Amino acid sequence: MTTDHSSGLALTVSERDAELDDRLTEALVAFNSAATGAPDRGAFSIKVTDEAGELVGGLTARTWGGLCGIELLWVREDSRKDGWGSRILQAAEAEARRRGCDRLSTSTFTFQAPGFYHRHGFVETGRTPGVPGGHADVHLFKSLTDQPRLLDS
Repeated sequence: MTTDHSSGLALTVSERDAELDDRLTEALVAFNSAATGAPDRGAFSIKVTDEAGELVGGLTARTWGGLCGIELLWVREDSRKDGWGSRILQAAEAEARRRGCDRLSTSTFTFQAPGFYHRHGFVETGRTPGVPGGHADVHLFKSLTDQPRLLDS
């Protein structure tokens, strides 16, 4: 911990703090809504489990101002060829529409799933270089207006 004795404030670096995440989200949502007039529609998640209750895959996202930002999407390796990623993504698109969203955004590393998102109608909007192994973080966007439904791939 570092303390600024002139102000009495303390700067602390620690492992991820769920309470801090909640407080920062609350503060930023309030700020963003006040600045834009766009209401926050909150976060949602989608989960797939097997017969034993074990996680097969899932997604987390946040909706605000007509945009659904997909934060995490993952499918267990032994289920990746069974179409679960497509079904999870389609469920997220349906929930985004239900919440009034007309567009989606996400990012994925070049060694993860850019091809998966491209097959589902996402377009690349940019890259952030510097990921280990010579990879990049690929930023993706999809409009939900007048989009044909895609088959599982």
